[in-house]
Amino acid sequence: MSSPIRLLVVDDHNLFRRGLIALLAQHTRLHVVGEAGDAGEAQRRAADLQPDVILLDNHLPGVRGVDALPGLREVAPASRIMMLTVSEDEDDLSTALQNGANGYLLKTTEGDELLVAIERCIRGESVLSPTMTAKLVNAFQTSTRAATTLGPKSDTDSLSPRERDVLRELSRGASNKDIARTLSIAETTVKIHVQNILRKLNLSSRVQAAVFASERGLGAKAA
Repeated sequence: MSSPIRLLVVDDHNLFRRGLIALLAQHTRLHVVGEAGDAGEAQRRAADLQPDVILLDNHLPGVRGVDALPGLREVAPASRIMMLTVSEDEDDLSTALQNGANGYLLKTTEGDELLVAIERCIRGESVLSPTMTAKLVNAFQTSTRAATTLGPKSDTDSLSPRERDVLRELSRGASNKDIARTLSIAETTVKIHVQNILRKLNLSSRVQAAVFASERGLGAKAA
């Protein structure tokens, strides 16, 4: 069996943090290796522990979680970071994704849903609470309109035909495994295409890529 997913829990509310750790401990696939109550402690613990996944609250004393993301990315570059917060603010969501968050979940998420989200995150997927999807679309559309006023040429010109196929599938919310099956290619090949798409389009996550494609109608019809 595969090794348990190693977690670092960052939340300044001790009661919630202890309850969350107890909840996570019920799942044999998960192992909480550390906890922190503020951004500074989180950065130190992340550097020492190099966890697989960091669950990060936004409302921390001194430095917000979304602003702590770059520092955590620097000290633990291989860790996946998921926001777990009460904030439904569109700006917080946008900042989190821009700063490299791999997911944004609300604290109303059910325990089983959190487990699934963590497992999806560790597989390289970006995870978003359903209620935040519309806010993400609004935020991304706003930034896209602002960029369009600068007069860029077609963003997808740099993509190969196969990369466009993968981007189209991303817009439909397909996982790497689903894309591999649909396009009859290896899942590792899909991962490489996704990395190339993000680099060429200057995006930081597959969630942004999906919204980018939907914004341009790339998922409206098959190639």
